[in-house]
Amino acid sequence: MTTAIQDRIERDTLIAASQDRVWSLVTEPGFWVGPTGATAAPGQTTVAHHDEYGDFPVQVETIEPKRYISYRWASAYSGEDLREGITTLIEFTLTPEPDGTRLRVVESGFAALDGTDDTRRGALKDNTEGWSQVLDAFKKRAEEAA
Repeated sequence: MTTAIQDRIERDTLIAASQDRVWSLVTEPGFWVGPTGATAAPGQTTVAHHDEYGDFPVQVETIEPKRYISYRWASAYSGEDLREGITTLIEFTLTPEPDGTRLRVVESGFAALDGTDDTRRGALKDNTEGWSQVLDAFKKRAEEAA
């Protein structure tokens, strides 16, 4: 019997920083992998580099200033160009709250990745663990400058 592959990761955190501050950080394509120095523009593709895991192209999909930004990337396919079948969609939503900004991240598309079920499950597992670490570091960075 085959078990369905979970398709999405959802996380959120409250950051004690302004919406402007959080927005300035989420609009660097690939910030979750490593610094690129780029600022997001719709359709733009940037390569984010991680010393241990390699190079990952990141494409800006949609921008709704100070509220929502989405990216497409190929986390399980280091070094490959973006194409259908190897990318997931990452969506960041910012919501102002009395104590700061709530940042919600949703990454989806794991069930449709090319390859074996092991490849899809591996990408989901790695990114599930990764988002916890990324959001902790992101929160610290945003709050230190606030």
